[in-house]
Amino acid sequence: MSKITMTTPLVEMDGDEMTRILWKMIKDELILPYVDLKTEYYDLGLEHRNETDDQVTRDSAEATRKYGVAVKCATITPNAARMDEYHLKEMWKSPNGTIRSMLDGTVFRAPIIVKGIEPCVRNWEKPITLARHAYGDVYKNVEIAADGPGKAELVFTGADGTQKRQTIHEFDGPGVIQGVHNTAKSIESFAKACFNYALDTRQDLWFATKDTISKTYDHTFKDIFAEIYEKEYKSRFEEAGITYFYTLIDDAVARVMKAKGGFIWACKNYDGDVMSDMVSSAFGSLAMMTSVLVSPSGVYEYEAAHGTVQRHYYKHLAGEETSTNSVATIFAWTGALRKRGELDGNSELSAFADKLEKATIATIESGRMTKDLALITVMKDVTVLNSENFIKEIRKTFETL
Repeated sequence: MSKITMTTPLVEMDGDEMTRILWKMIKDELILPYVDLKTEYYDLGLEHRNETDDQVTRDSAEATRKYGVAVKCATITPNAARMDEYHLKEMWKSPNGTIRSMLDGTVFRAPIIVKGIEPCVRNWEKPITLARHAYGDVYKNVEIAADGPGKAELVFTGADGTQKRQTIHEFDGPGVIQGVHNTAKSIESFAKACFNYALDTRQDLWFATKDTISKTYDHTFKDIFAEIYEKEYKSRFEEAGITYFYTLIDDAVARVMKAKGGFIWACKNYDGDVMSDMVSSAFGSLAMMTSVLVSPSGVYEYEAAHGTVQRHYYKHLAGEETSTNSVATIFAWTGALRKRGELDGNSELSAFADKLEKATIATIESGRMTKDLALITVMKDVTVLNSENFIKEIRKTFETL
């Protein structure tokens, strides 16, 4: 059988630890036998990022902007322990953060629904997609420790020299101070990405902040969303038969727990980080969660929502068997291949991605799965497979479809 051809390459971003091992297995077993794969390859493994002073991360983001679609393996965001372990020149920033900032993107995460892996919230019947703003807030904060009594002030000096000044707190002893920021441009991009994604997927869109308390910062988010919706998207939403509404974050949490799913929940950066972990855990596992970064200009970067699975990697290095769930990484590849097919008018490539996802789900629903899923499934007498054999079983299923 001839392989499926590609006209435009994907940007391929390799990663770290156990997910890097799975990355190669997935390509060798599930993609290369069927697709004449074209990629522009970037090694985002921590050693190579260190060697290039993290230039490789910036280069991969530029390539993604050029080609429009990327697929990314999980990567290490170094801490002090990693500094020593990898003999780093400095504590490099999160590659995801760098790429999100350069592409001005919004992260959309959704659970992968499989029969037999039941959500903790019994009424959730459809996926809940988390849309996370990917700029600012605590991730670009500035912090100061107050060593003793004193006054903390918030000061903005305009380009013309005029100042705005407000007292934060009068300290009578030690404490801490944090400054966070955002930009109107980034919030506008976030809003447009959310509205466009809702239209693309024909799902209702919720947006939630805490504007009753944060009457300037959070209220600015609310106002920008409302203005853009009324001017550019209201009629399009009505034509598509979908809705947009704003509510407080605490009200949204209460509503989500009682909802059936099937909608997009847009959150500010930190809220989205926390709530996506909550939703993924309640649906089953971070290893069963898709993640795609979407820019307002229509650039897509697909990845797994989880980390590099460090503990399994050390077992692998010691020659021990692992049973690592590769589903989210497989779906990163299928998401990227499907989008590449859509953009290039290559229906065969998109159909291949659909078929591989179907084979992955069918393998699990037949009772063949990794250990993490075996521990939470309601199915009886399942077969627990190691990392490699699970991927091979998916290939067997694929060949029968």
